[in-house]
Amino acid sequence: MTPTSPERAFHVWAFGDAHVGTDLKRGRESLAEALRDSESGRAGGGLAFAWDIAIDVGDMTGAQGLPQDDEGREVVRQLAALRLHRREAIYSVCGNHDRNGLQEPPALWWRKWIDPLGENTAFSGVEARRRPYPVEGTWERYSFRVGNLLFLMMSDINEPTQKVGRGPLGGNPAGVVSGETFRWWKKQVESNPDCVKISVHHYVLKDTTVASGEWEGLKKDAQGNWRSHYHGYKPEGAPKGASYLYFVDSVPDAQAFEKYLAEHPGAVDVWIGGHTHAHPDDRFGGKSHVETKWGVHFINAAGLTRYHGITSVPQSRRLTFAQGSDLLRVQCYMHSAEFLPHGWYDRDERTLKLTRPVRLPDAARP
Repeated sequence: MTPTSPERAFHVWAFGDAHVGTDLKRGRESLAEALRDSESGRAGGGLAFAWDIAIDVGDMTGAQGLPQDDEGREVVRQLAALRLHRREAIYSVCGNHDRNGLQEPPALWWRKWIDPLGENTAFSGVEARRRPYPVEGTWERYSFRVGNLLFLMMSDINEPTQKVGRGPLGGNPAGVVSGETFRWWKKQVESNPDCVKISVHHYVLKDTTVASGEWEGLKKDAQGNWRSHYHGYKPEGAPKGASYLYFVDSVPDAQAFEKYLAEHPGAVDVWIGGHTHAHPDDRFGGKSHVETKWGVHFINAAGLTRYHGITSVPQSRRLTFAQGSDLLRVQCYMHSAEFLPHGWYDRDERTLKLTRPVRLPDAARP
């Protein structure tokens, strides 16, 4: 049976951290498998589920060095597993693994193969005119609207003050946005007071969801030395902030978004991120995958990978917005039966209150 949306409901499937190349080395199609789960379900496992658009929070590549075209082609191949949805129904932001080297054009690989603006259709297959909801902006920051739902999409970038980046460093786990992106975000927030605002970045903010505090991406060994845990320990890569958006306008531990939201509680309804792969029951640092702070609901949607990192448990989230309602339903879907039964994990479901009722367009489906 073809899954369909309930009348006047809008489903946003949030996923990320597919790390396609890492899982493929172990014979697993992390991205295609999740796409097939959503559209067809799995024999003896979870059922298919409806979604109108998908939000990809980044880290399509599993490269520790610079992402390569072979993996880009593999990402496009796995995206072709879609049968009921357009490729353009997936809206993406760049993750830290998707970055290019400091001496290369910014996000060269990601713009070529993931291509949110449809600039490289010959490689990505993305055609801007086929987007169900048109985007406005640049690859680094763009927005789109669905009724009064305003999505603010921000990509992770290289920190320009760092002399060692992707490639030689082999990874750089601390999150980065430019000052231009922060100012754009602030203007969008303040210029749209009547919207339900959903911010998307590869990272969540400091001390919001699981393991997003200082040094919480790592662990110490018996001798008291820092070692990799949720994230790789890179002494030159700002390990203190390995689990959250750390640099803004080249200021370390800037907390620009945090300060703004503390002064303007409820200015944003939802912040969707990923980056930290963890079991849905993990509460490291006393924080779960879904937490509310400053009136904002933070959701860690990571990740689809099983083999990239020692804490990876394949999962995603679905957000359901209903016409005329100020309640948001957030569900967790397990894409592997290794840790929990395949399908919906009801224990992790949440109902969250929005700042205002949702107004959907007359045709709220692509």
